[in-house]
Amino acid sequence: MLQPDITRLYREHYGRILASLIRALGNFQLAEDALQDAFAAAVEQWPREGVPNNPPAWIAATARHKAIDKARRQSWFSERRDEIQRLIEFEMASDSDDGVASFPDERLRLIFTCCHPAINREAQIALSLRTLCGLTTEEIARAFVTPTATMAQRIVRAQRKIRRAGIPYEVPSGDALPERLDSAMAVIYLVFNEGYLASSGDEAVRKDLCAEAIRLARILSALMPTQPEARGLLALMLLHDSRRDARTDSNGDLIMLEDQDRTRWDHRQIDEGLGLAAEAIQNGSAPGPYAIQATIAAEHARAKRPDDTDWVRIAQLYAMLRELRPTSIIALNHAVAIAMAQGMPEGLALIAKLEASGELNDYYLMWSAKAELLRRMGNFIDAASAYRRALEVVTSNPDRRFLARRLKEVEST
Repeated sequence: MLQPDITRLYREHYGRILASLIRALGNFQLAEDALQDAFAAAVEQWPREGVPNNPPAWIAATARHKAIDKARRQSWFSERRDEIQRLIEFEMASDSDDGVASFPDERLRLIFTCCHPAINREAQIALSLRTLCGLTTEEIARAFVTPTATMAQRIVRAQRKIRRAGIPYEVPSGDALPERLDSAMAVIYLVFNEGYLASSGDEAVRKDLCAEAIRLARILSALMPTQPEARGLLALMLLHDSRRDARTDSNGDLIMLEDQDRTRWDHRQIDEGLGLAAEAIQNGSAPGPYAIQATIAAEHARAKRPDDTDWVRIAQLYAMLRELRPTSIIALNHAVAIAMAQGMPEGLALIAKLEASGELNDYYLMWSAKAELLRRMGNFIDAASAYRRALEVVTSNPDRRFLARRLKEVEST
């Protein structure tokens, strides 16, 4: 097994193994450190000694042993004797095929633990992404458009809060469940976004994260059948994910929505997503942000050709969404919808306001959106300038290649 295969193992199994370790240990930092050590051991040993028959089981068992060794070496060993005993008992009781606890909602427990109301909301989501997906602090900081050092402090404080407050590792019941729902949904959607729009690396799409987010959303929707927003979230992800196979070419390079081969979209997922979106938006109460976003995705899914897209309706929906979530990124999406519905100058005027605010100046999608609208207007000189600015801040290799191609096109026109 070569290094890339260990990387894939990390991506596919990190969250599942870590969730089981945290459940056994009751200690986020100890579990995370032990799992990192286990993967480091795999990188060192497997090329020399050969790959074990069951790699995930090897990683899980090694992480448990590393955790025991770490605890024994610490001066506070006696204070954590109970943790170590729980870990040993957990290891002996584990009888799943891959050596990892197989509770169907294990990672959902982790999300709800991280989303306890005693923890700051942004820290809730950041800690969930760090532990559930193994995302780096830098990747999480980019998702929040926040300095890495600031995000690192939030994650550490959240871990300490869980330990010191004795926050239970469980899916809450009764009244405690709805109060954590919004944060839990935000975490699941950010997991999906990191898979669908990978912020770094060589892959345009991380299918493992997309599938995991959809799986968690299905569990959440089943836990809360009366919550339309849970159905809206599931619909939103299904509709986006239905386009996954058409988003990249044979070289892994991005294909814009209007250029995609729509026969390659997963129409079974679209049908399910359209039904869920309709339920979420037509439930008799004011629609929430996920229901609105699912309805926007539904408009794209219904269009048999790009010219069939109802951009006027989409612009109206983004205006509704901005009322509920007045963020700069939603404002950017609204600006693009306005450009498509009313004209490029109108959309560019809205982007100019965002640019003046400075909030998204390190967000490559603002510059690429500006460049795209300028390109459509025939203003190739300014489009080239915007593409260059996007290239300065983009972190994903497939996105970088796409922007470089666009820049070359406008420079040669």
